[in-house]
Amino acid sequence: MANEMKAKIQKFGGFLSGMVMPNIGALIAWGIITALFIPTGYFPNEEMNELVGPTLTYLIPILFGYTGGYAVYGRRGAVAGSVATMGVVIGADVTMMIGGMVMGPLGAWIIKQVDKVFDGHVKPGMEMLVDNFSMGIVGALMMIAGFKIVTPLFAGITNILTVGVNFMISHNILPFTEIFVVPGQVLFLNNAINHGIFTPLAIEQAAETGKSILYLVEANGGMWAGLVLAFMFFGKGMAKKSAPGAAIIQIIGGIGEVSFPYALIKPIVILGPILGGIGALFWFQIMDGGAVAAVSPGSLIALIVMSPKGKLFVNVAGYAIATAISFVVTAFFLKRDNTPDEDEQEMQGLDMSQFVDSHGAPEETAASADVVKKDVKKVAFACDAGMGSSAMGASMLKTQLNKAGVFVDVDHVSIHQIPTDVDVVVTNTNLLDAARKEAPAGTTIIEIKEFLNADEHKAIAAKIKNMME
Repeated sequence: MANEMKAKIQKFGGFLSGMVMPNIGALIAWGIITALFIPTGYFPNEEMNELVGPTLTYLIPILFGYTGGYAVYGRRGAVAGSVATMGVVIGADVTMMIGGMVMGPLGAWIIKQVDKVFDGHVKPGMEMLVDNFSMGIVGALMMIAGFKIVTPLFAGITNILTVGVNFMISHNILPFTEIFVVPGQVLFLNNAINHGIFTPLAIEQAAETGKSILYLVEANGGMWAGLVLAFMFFGKGMAKKSAPGAAIIQIIGGIGEVSFPYALIKPIVILGPILGGIGALFWFQIMDGGAVAAVSPGSLIALIVMSPKGKLFVNVAGYAIATAISFVVTAFFLKRDNTPDEDEQEMQGLDMSQFVDSHGAPEETAASADVVKKDVKKVAFACDAGMGSSAMGASMLKTQLNKAGVFVDVDHVSIHQIPTDVDVVVTNTNLLDAARKEAPAGTTIIEIKEFLNADEHKAIAAKIKNMME
């Protein structure tokens, strides 16, 4: 029951973040323009500053609506979602991030139901006419409904959330949200928390003040950098050996998924990132820190680029504070650990890989010679958003497959949008239940526990090769 609930939460969170993650580039573009040309920016320019408002007011919400509509009903759903979003955008006095995330999928769902009504009842030659006018009529109704009915509701929700955030900030409660945020990250809800909750609120705050501390609640990678650095110096076995690579990827690349599994080796060390995040947020509050746009991925480089004029030192220092506190706390628990290295065998590649079919039935490990034979043409490496850890994992796995003489397509995808033509899905332990639900029937699902473990990737490559022989 708990696993089923976790899978449902991950699916919902993945859907929310799936509307934001593909548009992060647009948010960064807006953030750069904002940081450079607003009156308090690096190069104030009244003419260029005119780009800031319309981009935030119109482009970003409509992109969210388009992406959400596309996820529900393809391109036709994307158009319906964009049209529906436009109604709430024009009718509101605040930025309609939430409106786009709701109206986009809703508009796509409505036009999908309308299409089902007409399916099979349209005379040959009339398809284009019916498609266009059904979209036009439904779109017009949705725009009117959004403008007159839905906008006040969403504006009220946005205002309530904004008041709540301002209350937490003014009463120094915001830092303690890390108590809930960090465990959510370990469950691979990081993108959902960051882009589904904090980013929309942060955009609204940044539009008023030029920056927002909310961008740094989940995306401060320093708290995870400190954890993996502690494992690098005081860890044991494969955890210690793989930690340097994880630290580089965490700090420079900002892919937090490589760091989360370390917290599962010894769960008490999760206190390190929690306390590191709390300390950094107190610093940001005292020093008025914040970013101008989403820090995604959560790397030190992205933090520097998204820091407003006069706050670069404050933000980098906040990253360092989170790293230092997390390192000290994690190191404290690791140094008190008297477990011999041999007891960390779960970090070994061949012991970490466990395989299940799409119905959840256990299969043999990667080292086993008895495998189910099948023609493998496409492999999907899946993570929550399909952009960070899965892209890295797909690259590493493809390298191992090529070394093994196996040349197949290896794509990185969202766990919630697994292609129907995939033969094998590789995903992290925490996303295994979601993969079982989302993968097409008959798909082989392979579990991976540590993204940087070369032995795991070799074992998975060997498994796939044996399947094809």
